Amino acid sequence: MAETTAAGAASPLAPSWLGVPDDPNRLVPALWAHDAERGPDGQLTVAGLPVGKIKAAHGSPVFVLSEADFRARARAFKNAFDTAFADLCGGVDVYYAGKSFLCTAVATWVREEGLRLDTASGGELAVAARAGTPGELIGLHGNNKSDAEIARALELGVGRIIVDSLDELERVAAIAAARGTDTPGSEAPRAKVMLRLTPGVHAHTHEFIATAHEDQKFGLSMAPGTASADFAGAASEAAASMAEEAVAAAAGHDSIELLGVHCHIGSQIFEPEGFEAAAVRLLEFVAAMRAAYGVALPELDLGGGYGIAYLPGDAPRPAAEIAQALAGVVRATCERLAIAVPRISIEPGRAIVGSTTFTLYEVGTIKDVVVDRPEGGGTAVRRYISVDGGMSDNARPVLYDADYSVVLANRTSDAPAQLARVVGKHCESGDIVVRDAYLPADVRAGDLLAVPGTGAYCWALSSNYNYLARPGVLAVRDGAARWIVRGETEEDLLSRDMGA
Repeated sequence: MAETTAAGAASPLAPSWLGVPDDPNRLVPALWAHDAERGPDGQLTVAGLPVGKIKAAHGSPVFVLSEADFRARARAFKNAFDTAFADLCGGVDVYYAGKSFLCTAVATWVREEGLRLDTASGGELAVAARAGTPGELIGLHGNNKSDAEIARALELGVGRIIVDSLDELERVAAIAAARGTDTPGSEAPRAKVMLRLTPGVHAHTHEFIATAHEDQKFGLSMAPGTASADFAGAASEAAASMAEEAVAAAAGHDSIELLGVHCHIGSQIFEPEGFEAAAVRLLEFVAAMRAAYGVALPELDLGGGYGIAYLPGDAPRPAAEIAQALAGVVRATCERLAIAVPRISIEPGRAIVGSTTFTLYEVGTIKDVVVDRPEGGGTAVRRYISVDGGMSDNARPVLYDADYSVVLANRTSDAPAQLARVVGKHCESGDIVVRDAYLPADVRAGDLLAVPGTGAYCWALSSNYNYLARPGVLAVRDGAARWIVRGETEEDLLSRDMGA
């Protein structure tokens, strides 16, 4: 017979980091938008709008985003880094990483709050253009840009193309040069290029989202001996790097304006040390390129990857603290190397949009399942709470083993806390929304659950698995909600089905 755990007591199935909450109704502030709170009737509200009204008017599942919180977080990053670097390079260019979540409304907010926009595909460029983002405020990333994407970026006059390989550098140079032949007697503007380097800094993050080690698809290696044989033979040292070869090649193209270098060490990083180590390596590279080739690299992009709180115990660093730490390292390193401080840029995405949003679900089936205890022998009961979404609207748990929190949203409860696993409705055993959480023991079908921290990489990674329509995104401000991305319908799904 399975051992039962009294509600309110710690479950033997709970991970060691998860404690039984004193009050399962409490909202942990770090996980939520600043204007999310419990209303007088116990309902979760955002900007004064109760989730019951959201559900009644817009259905579920649905992404609910606080516009005021998004704008506040964007301003906080801009102000913190501008302040920290004011006397070094006059401030910082903050590029919002559109890959985390992008639509025309968000692109507009980004511009209005004084930020620039980082894109990673032709589709994201299209959103930026539709939103009226000036080309000079746009950057284009990507490890496999098509010729059409490069040409479109040049037509839009983007402020930077972040080149990811030697092959791509040659294609950008050729496409930019060819544009000058379209109008006889005219000279096309040069392509503004940054080189993405891999500094070999290992951030403390999931293997699949750590992007600065050597064995991965992004960037130009800084490791000695990685240059091509032809360049290594011509260089002053045989152990030249691919990054060094790229600088020399870019400087030799009349159609390229080499702005500087770029790195990105990973995602969901809490501590500043990785960013600091990457900054030192790149600044040393900047100094070496001036000494070896007389090439100035006036800009340095230190990427993004700043983490947010997904769980009650998470403690990400405030933007101001990271900015001050980075500014100190940049100042000291430039003084040591006797070089001018480059213009600094950064690319936060998750840290701006992640906590602005929660996903609202409706509870369906509830099932208690007997499972083996992880240690000590015997069995225990795990509660499975199924909701009306799942891996189609949040793929991160199955992709990265990502953990989330959850609260009962439509009411408060005096029932004791009970360990539960919140799962989706897809035909996959790995369709888990929240792996482990304590929820009131009286959660029942028809209740609403809210999962915070879903603003980044949830809608962006959403799919139509099992032919579920993707949820829409509601922006809430001053007690009113509006669609900024409408939810799909079955008609949308069938519209691309060409029939027999």
